[in-house]
Amino acid sequence: MDSMRALLSQYLRAAWRRRWLGVVVAWLVCGAGWVGVYLIPNQYESTARLFVDADAILTPLLRGLAADSAPTTQLEILQRTLLSRPNLEKLVSKTDLDLTLNGPSDRERLLSRLAGDVKVTPQTKNLFTITYRDKSPKLAHDVVQTLLTIFVESATGSNRTDMENARRFLEHQISSYEQQLRGAEKRRADFRARYIEVLPNDTNPNVPALEGARNQAQALEGRLQDALIARDALKQEVEATPPMVVVETGPGQGIGANGLPVAVPKTRLQEAEDQLRMLLLRDTENHPDVIAQRKLIESLKAAPPENAGPARATSAASAVAAASTAAGRDASNNTMKRSVPNQIYDQLKVKLIDADTQLISLQRQRDEAVRYRDKLEKIQREQPGLLAEYQNMDRDYSVLRRNYEELLSRLQSANIAQAADTQADKVKLQIIDPPEVPRLPAAPNRLLLITGVLLGGLVAGAGTTVLFGQLDRSFSTVDELRSLGLPVLGGISVLGLLPLRQRLMTVARFGAAVAVLVGVYGGLMVHVLRSAALI
Repeated sequence: MDSMRALLSQYLRAAWRRRWLGVVVAWLVCGAGWVGVYLIPNQYESTARLFVDADAILTPLLRGLAADSAPTTQLEILQRTLLSRPNLEKLVSKTDLDLTLNGPSDRERLLSRLAGDVKVTPQTKNLFTITYRDKSPKLAHDVVQTLLTIFVESATGSNRTDMENARRFLEHQISSYEQQLRGAEKRRADFRARYIEVLPNDTNPNVPALEGARNQAQALEGRLQDALIARDALKQEVEATPPMVVVETGPGQGIGANGLPVAVPKTRLQEAEDQLRMLLLRDTENHPDVIAQRKLIESLKAAPPENAGPARATSAASAVAAASTAAGRDASNNTMKRSVPNQIYDQLKVKLIDADTQLISLQRQRDEAVRYRDKLEKIQREQPGLLAEYQNMDRDYSVLRRNYEELLSRLQSANIAQAADTQADKVKLQIIDPPEVPRLPAAPNRLLLITGVLLGGLVAGAGTTVLFGQLDRSFSTVDELRSLGLPVLGGISVLGLLPLRQRLMTVARFGAAVAVLVGVYGGLMVHVLRSAALI
């Protein structure tokens, strides 16, 4: 610790002996630095803020219906391509920057400088700023304004141009696919017309014609066997059923044409009496209908016998009379017996005829299906690659048709998207803060630079004194001299010290030199603040 204190004391004494050298160096550094700060030209900054509104209503409505132009992605691309070389060349031509150029090399340097100096900074998703600095405030304003114009033109025109190019491309592709599709349809139709019996049908395209013919023949064979079994069973039942049956008839009954007992028809008088009984159940004796009915009964009773006979002659009555005369009458119970045709037998005979007819029809259908199956098998053996050729042709046709329909859908989407861009303005650009001609410089920061120059001058002065103190070969103490290894007899401990007044004057002069330097710094700071209208 004592050695460090002694070393520090040595450095301070060496620096104090060369204090005026440090003051001169500080003044020179500060003076040169402050002059250099004031020689730096002013940089004027022009800024504009732009708000981009990607329509939040129209875009969701058209999603899935129109081509998705992705306004947010487009704006990101525009931000990144705003400083492209074509845009920068357009900027140079519109702001007359090319009038100061002397050759291609100057133009390249100007384009590179513009690409680095122009700043496009996004603040939010839809808000960003365009900033540019230049020595001329008017030129800074013109550059930002021109960039805004270029951005607006690109945002409103590039998407429409792309949509128009895409629409023309789609129309060209649709025309080409339409011609190919027509050719494929014609080839497919001709091939199908030539081999329609072998190819799969349109109702079930996944089942080949040969397999369908085999299934149909097998199904008809099964139906034929079922019909044959049913016909044989019905035939046995007909053979077991008697064609005639014996029936008995009571009084007042006869045998009808169908072999069943039938009732003898009533006379007109009986019918009138039955009608009167029905009327009396509903009406009284004095009712007009009841009176009229009684008069009708009296007239029928008074009529000749031929008028009171049966109300109508029927074939059934004739059949009863004929059957009564031909049949024997049983005197004990007053009944008749007679053999009549069996109605069940007749019905079974009709069913047997229908079964034979259906069997013949199924045999004919089975024979035709077998012939058709044999024909297809023959064609399949003779031309094994026919189905594969048709499948390849059908696959090509399906691909062309699917692509054609997809292109038509894309064209409709492009038309809707183009209409939305041209008529509804999906992307709206709004300039929040337009660029203005700057009145105060934005750079350099003279306050910071002046302060830095002062600190640098003070550090340079102090460093100079310390450096020259290190280069000094003199000895300040007896111990330093003894470190050389030489015998030291003694040292003068007390020299003639300067009077206190002289020492104070020395310190005052040194402090005045440093204070004047700091005062100049303060004056420069006040001047800079007044120039920037801060005070």
